[in-house]
Amino acid sequence: MEYIKIRFGKNLEHMHNRLQKTIDEMFRRINPMLILPEQTWRPQMDIYETSKEIIIIGEISGVDKEDLEVELDQNAVKISGRRQQIPHVPGMRYHLAEIAYGSFERILLLPVPINPEKVTASYTNGFLKITMAKKLRDQVHRIPVVDE
Repeated sequence: MEYIKIRFGKNLEHMHNRLQKTIDEMFRRINPMLILPEQTWRPQMDIYETSKEIIIIGEISGVDKEDLEVELDQNAVKISGRRQQIPHVPGMRYHLAEIAYGSFERILLLPVPINPEKVTASYTNGFLKITMAKKLRDQVHRIPVVDE
């Protein structure tokens, strides 16, 4: 009797992304125009932390600052936007089409709670940088007991 190996959880998103990239690449090689012009894309993101902050860097070149939206709570950040496609010139013919256009949305879970009141965002040279102060852990305050 042969057994089928089943994996749960961790690699499902990775497998889906690899499969989608393989299918997209196959269609791009056949004919770049077979790819939907308004496809959803997934910009690359980095998340790292220092002793006081959580920092997210997103590679989103070609997106106008006005087309970006950042929403957050203590435990997650939602980054969404849209990269406009360049206008088509009548009679133009693609030889290669690798740049993805259209809407994107990323929801990133944060490794520790943050203080939503202390967040900054900047956009320079195609990189979005979001800096968030970590939420201070509940500190114990000692209260002296006095005689009345």
